[in-house]
Amino acid sequence: MRDSRLRVPEPGSQAPPRVWLLTGHKAGDNHQVRALAAALHWPYETKRFHYRPWELLSNRLLGITLAGIDVSTSTVLQPPWPDLVITAGRRNEPVARWIQQQSGGHTRLVHIGRPWAPLACFDLIVVTPQYFLPARDNILHIDLPLHRIDRRGLDAIGDEWAGRFAELPQPWWSVLLGGDSGPFVFTADKARRLAGWLNEVVGREGGAVLVTSSARTPAATWAAFLETLTVPVSSWHWVESAADNPYQAYLALGARLVVTGESMSMLAEASATGKPLYLFDLSDCPHDHTGRCRPWWLVSRNYRFKPLSHHLAMRLAPRRMRRDVARIQNRLIESGRAVWAGEAWQGGDSSAENTDITHAAERVHALFPQNL
Repeated sequence: MRDSRLRVPEPGSQAPPRVWLLTGHKAGDNHQVRALAAALHWPYETKRFHYRPWELLSNRLLGITLAGIDVSTSTVLQPPWPDLVITAGRRNEPVARWIQQQSGGHTRLVHIGRPWAPLACFDLIVVTPQYFLPARDNILHIDLPLHRIDRRGLDAIGDEWAGRFAELPQPWWSVLLGGDSGPFVFTADKARRLAGWLNEVVGREGGAVLVTSSARTPAATWAAFLETLTVPVSSWHWVESAADNPYQAYLALGARLVVTGESMSMLAEASATGKPLYLFDLSDCPHDHTGRCRPWWLVSRNYRFKPLSHHLAMRLAPRRMRRDVARIQNRLIESGRAVWAGEAWQGGDSSAENTDITHAAERVHALFPQNL
């Protein structure tokens, strides 16, 4: 799929590199891949993959392989091979390396996030602080995940959507709910605690809540949140590929934004609005100390696969395979771009200039000096 909005070279000029985007089932990874591609201003093609249940095993044992993807339902890969592949996530790494192998080593590989393969396998790695990657020539460290949110685009979306919420009192609090991720388990009790805080602050000053769930929000958690909320609300239950998803409208229209702290993509996009941003802590030891701070091994839900694997990795795995999203949360708090839910907003502009996408695009362009 080519994006017709991107710049096409003038006749007789140097043709831009042939670019492939590798996408999969994680929306956050796909958004970052597309954001970087758009910033390059080169035409691109999108390759979509579905995975086999044993992909982790084939990834670790075989390295360069297509054994982890379901070739019958994934995009067909055939020459001419690309000059550049942009990918994110563990599952597409073997595919990217397979493409490079088929090209005779010609294809440049750009990976977003922490790769599982040796770092030297990639021409450029773009990584955020939750991963503990070293400083190397082929690694670009950025503050927040890449995204395409900007104020001009949000203003247009806000103008389009504002009339749909005209009956709700203002100011509007836009609430973006994530879900289970790594060590974070979004329980019904945590949802009730968040809704209770919103009842207090929104009820005190007036206004309404605009809330959306996400692909990771448990059904019981979503129900508990809505059942507890007593202030006026417009709610959207996430549905894949829904044509009328108000997510960006909520970003545009909310006077204040509340985001569950486990979602790095939502934090980055909310921060880009420049509005007061409140982080709701989904950990078992929240910053407002309303939860019981017991050791993780005494909390039964932490024996689910994802929480358990995270806690074990943080203690036993090599440093570069660890992940700590608190490093991004703390950076937002310390820079004044956000506060914890329950704390008072200090005022001022919460945004910082989004230079991450610019720096990433510049580093990719530098891999192709003939096109500069």
